[in-house]
Amino acid sequence: MQPISYHVEDGAYSVSIDARPCGPDMSVTICGGTHPHIGAVALAIPRSSLKDENVNSASVSVLCVTGHKEDELAREAAKILASTFCCRVVVCAGIHIDDAAASDIQRLWDNALSAVHGVISKKD
Repeated sequence: MQPISYHVEDGAYSVSIDARPCGPDMSVTICGGTHPHIGAVALAIPRSSLKDENVNSASVSVLCVTGHKEDELAREAAKILASTFCCRVVVCAGIHIDDAAASDIQRLWDNALSAVHGVISKKD
């Protein structure tokens, strides 16, 4: 795998993702908003789905900085990428906008998932 970067341009709601190989594994950084930072880290390990062994899934563990809300984003991104690329994936996520309303958070979430799918679209 070659390094893959993808950017969703949306003003203060912009999100960037950088996926890099780490041997057979993948290290991913998702940053955006007006103050990129480290808010949560997730580790996903691919496995067969518990519902259908012919479908890829992943088990995910998450660490979150107290008071931050990137844990669900990091978890979802890691799960999607590990399931798709069939490798261990670490995702570090940090997206922030001051005084964000629910609609702001949803817009950032949507842009982040678009960036994740952008990486998948560039898969070798």
